[in-house]
Amino acid sequence: MEFSEKLEFGHEDRKHIYEYVEQHGTADADDVQQSLGIDPSGFLHHVAILRRDGYLSEDDGVLTVSLETGAEEEFLDEDIEFIIRPARQEDLTGIVGAIRQVAEEGTYIVAETVADEIDHQEALLRHNELQSRMFFVATVNDDVVGWVHLHAPELDKLSHTAELTVGVLDEYTGHGIGSHLLERGLEWAGSNGYEKVYQSAPSTNQNAIDFLKAHGWETEAVRKDHYKIGGDYVDEVMMAVKL
Repeated sequence: MEFSEKLEFGHEDRKHIYEYVEQHGTADADDVQQSLGIDPSGFLHHVAILRRDGYLSEDDGVLTVSLETGAEEEFLDEDIEFIIRPARQEDLTGIVGAIRQVAEEGTYIVAETVADEIDHQEALLRHNELQSRMFFVATVNDDVVGWVHLHAPELDKLSHTAELTVGVLDEYTGHGIGSHLLERGLEWAGSNGYEKVYQSAPSTNQNAIDFLKAHGWETEAVRKDHYKIGGDYVDEVMMAVKL
């Protein structure tokens, strides 16, 4: 299933099954059936249809939302070999840790909010009637060292836009990982019908602003004294790129 696809289930029980799995990130099929109180034979029928229509996938009795997110890519820069791939539910802890480490100086406030949200919800990828949320990760030896995240509201007037955050752990900067993550995120956004991607940063985060400018992003507006960091008022720089 693609993120741009409209959710149509044709039956309330199928809708409830999908919503349960989507909200939990992954779920044991028996737990879903018992929690929703659906007749076992009917439940198996509905799951089979959801799998057939590309809404869910099942592996050894565990259900996950099935999303078309692309393939894994391998890169080598000097002595660093890294992989860029779609995130999986089991990456949640690694992503939260990476975001918090990158944002610990208080200069990546949007990313901090993202970390708090996914940590609280305990579901990484989302695709429902209200929002879509996608992550790609960079890994070295299976450890998450960077991420790109896109979030889009399912509102007609904003359906062409998505918010993006991207970051790489300090010890892995300088190898093109951030650029590859950004490119992967924008490719995904473009292929799913988004026309504009945006993000905001405090004016004190000059590295992030310079990075985005170098990749063709433009400053759309500056909100004066929007943040208060360490007792000081700091401007918000609002940037975007059109796809």
